[in-house]
Amino acid sequence: MFNNKQLMENRTAGAIIRNMVLAAVSLFINGFGVYLTIQADIGAGPWDVLNLGISKSLGILYGTASVAVSYAILGIDIALKEPIGIAMFIDAFVVGKSVDFFNRIGAVPKCSSPSSGIICMVIGLFIMAYTQYTYMSASLGCGPRDTLLVALTKRAGKTPIGVVSITLLSLATLVGYLLGGPVGIGTLICAIATGPIMQFAFSSVRFDATSVHHQHLTDSLKVFTEHKAA
Repeated sequence: MFNNKQLMENRTAGAIIRNMVLAAVSLFINGFGVYLTIQADIGAGPWDVLNLGISKSLGILYGTASVAVSYAILGIDIALKEPIGIAMFIDAFVVGKSVDFFNRIGAVPKCSSPSSGIICMVIGLFIMAYTQYTYMSASLGCGPRDTLLVALTKRAGKTPIGVVSITLLSLATLVGYLLGGPVGIGTLICAIATGPIMQFAFSSVRFDATSVHHQHLTDSLKVFTEHKAA
């Protein structure tokens, strides 16, 4: 039997597997939120400007570009010796391929006007915020980009995390734009509204992201090893 504390702290192999499923499902739905922000057709979020720019310039699927960027960032996180969790590998793969899936089935047509695009984008951001909560509650690691932001902030001296975030997002947007990624009012909306929407979502479910103790990959593997030995 598993209790809530065991699940949150990933003390058993069963708890880790359940939370891996929770993370995967959350990230798949999160990908639908990302998909909506792209279908808004008013300019994509900063990281998606980069992903779409790479997709366009190389003639590959959005998801393939997203996975490549995510794993490249994950590699940087590892090189910087930041804590890595199982869910980070799931994140790097599932979100991008989820967007490809919804593109393939034509789940939602591109918006035909700026007003409908703004509504579509805001809905997408809310979906992303609430699935970020369920994903983080699995306690198996944050996303590669969030981990990179923290890593850079640690090494930026007294530079505030907000400044580091703006610099990182601006760089992703610039490179993506030069590669042909879509920049517009939606890019600005994503940059400005993502934080407040996420804060609203977390507050509405009384979730404190800073209280979550994410399990390191080595600790997760240790639990599985001990389970097999038993």
